[in-house]
Amino acid sequence: MAGLGASGEGKRDELLLRTPSDVGERDELRLERIHDEIEVGFDALRDIDDGVSIFGSARIVEGHRWYELCRDTAHRLSEHGFTVITGGGPGLMEAANRGAAEAGGLSVGLNIELPMEQRTNPYVNRSLHFHYFFARKLMFVRYARAFVIMPGGFGTLDEMFESLTLIQTRRIRHFPTILVDSRYWKPLLEWIDNDLEDDGLIATPDKELLLTADTPDEVCDHVLRASERQKALA
Repeated sequence: MAGLGASGEGKRDELLLRTPSDVGERDELRLERIHDEIEVGFDALRDIDDGVSIFGSARIVEGHRWYELCRDTAHRLSEHGFTVITGGGPGLMEAANRGAAEAGGLSVGLNIELPMEQRTNPYVNRSLHFHYFFARKLMFVRYARAFVIMPGGFGTLDEMFESLTLIQTRRIRHFPTILVDSRYWKPLLEWIDNDLEDDGLIATPDKELLLTADTPDEVCDHVLRASERQKALA
């Protein structure tokens, strides 16, 4: 799939978001493409029942402790029979797909067109490509039983807070959002506790929607417990 710069789609979508009154008949083409992306995603992933979506920075390289922690975590999840789902790119996404592939598990990459070409990492054994972020996000949630959040930037935080919103509004139930490396996430958790909760912007139980883990075993324990509760509701 061509990148945004080559196809011109990025500029057209920028106009869509900025000036919705000036889009004309192109909306019909967009709706068709949105429908096609979602339909292809459903068809390609419908056999996945026990997925875990893992998010994290694309900028962390092999040998970094977060890379190895993510790789080991994905390996262990695959040994427990879970499918590992990532954004399909480099960094911690690569680490997760690598760990899953090395364990002989299903390693899914949901790649996205970006202004800078994001390559699909070589450890993905089932790959999908998306143009629309929201279609891609739908797949991350629909086919997963948990989100594992490694250290990352805006994209990682976006996925984390979106999952919390879906849980808070009861769109999904018993769906853990697991922050890996409690020391890294401590300032964020303190802000949630000392500012959001103390100022009445969230309810006290809301902050308990975030779980922490420091080892692959702790991550697996959270995921296994949630998976059992989800299956009991089925």
